[in-house]
Amino acid sequence: MNNFTTKKKVFLIADFVAIILLVAFDQFTKFLAVTHLMDQDSIVLIPGVLELTFLKNRGAAFGILQDQKVFFVMIAIMILIVIAYVLFQLPMEKKYTILQIILVMIASGAAGNMIDRLKNDYVVDFISFVIINFPIFNVADIYVTVSTILFIILFLFYYKEKDFDFLSFKQQKKYREIK
Repeated sequence: MNNFTTKKKVFLIADFVAIILLVAFDQFTKFLAVTHLMDQDSIVLIPGVLELTFLKNRGAAFGILQDQKVFFVMIAIMILIVIAYVLFQLPMEKKYTILQIILVMIASGAAGNMIDRLKNDYVVDFISFVIINFPIFNVADIYVTVSTILFIILFLFYYKEKDFDFLSFKQQKKYREIK
């Protein structure tokens, strides 16, 4: 077994462990929300700005696509498969480290909300910015939102099209021929 393969396996195991830990944290915060917020008044953290408010979310942001559990679970599964594929293909170069972290965060968010949908038929949301008319959200949503914004910024200003050649089937064939 060569050093590259061993290093890649270590990184993939670290990715998997990070996803488990991030999902566990998300699920723990949702457990706390159910335990302390369900059927209770909101807890005001910053008056007029931030509250903790329990919400059973059967749809997506702003209440769209209500009761579409199968659709959301299928989307989450597809996202997880694509992220797993990209993580397996991701070159072991320093410039891809931030992309690796972003993909782990997005996978964690997708998995965390998927678990809720499978377990409860809804997603537990509890963080509310009352200063603006913003949907109530949860930790998994933070993972996905922040990571997606970072991904877009990196895609627009840091990475070039050629930096994603490792995902091309032509490149995969060339790589196998070189081996």
